[in-house]
Amino acid sequence: MSNATDTVMGFKKAMGKGDWKNARGFLADEISFVGPFDSFSKPDDYLAALQKLHHIVERVEMKKTFTDGDDVCMLYDMVTNTPAGTAFVTEWYKVKGGKISSIRAVFDARPFAPMFNK
Repeated sequence: MSNATDTVMGFKKAMGKGDWKNARGFLADEISFVGPFDSFSKPDDYLAALQKLHHIVERVEMKKTFTDGDDVCMLYDMVTNTPAGTAFVTEWYKVKGGKISSIRAVFDARPFAPMFNK
């Protein structure tokens, strides 16, 4: 694995365990997160949003990880305990200086919209 892959996998592992302090250590102090519902520029705001949703995720079934230098792309099924069920998710990470500086998440958000009143 590359250093970028190690960084992203470490972040995902910490998140999966609900270890928010350790997860924060993988994020740059300035981050760009863009997803279907929210965008964040501060890592603590991003983590706060993840903490609110953590309880709906039963598991993540990793399908494929691609790495190109400091870019890491992950494809996985996010299995939830909600009526929305399972979502196929793509995340594109950019790693700079050993920290995640950018995340772009893409998935069909329509089944989750009622949870967010959107």
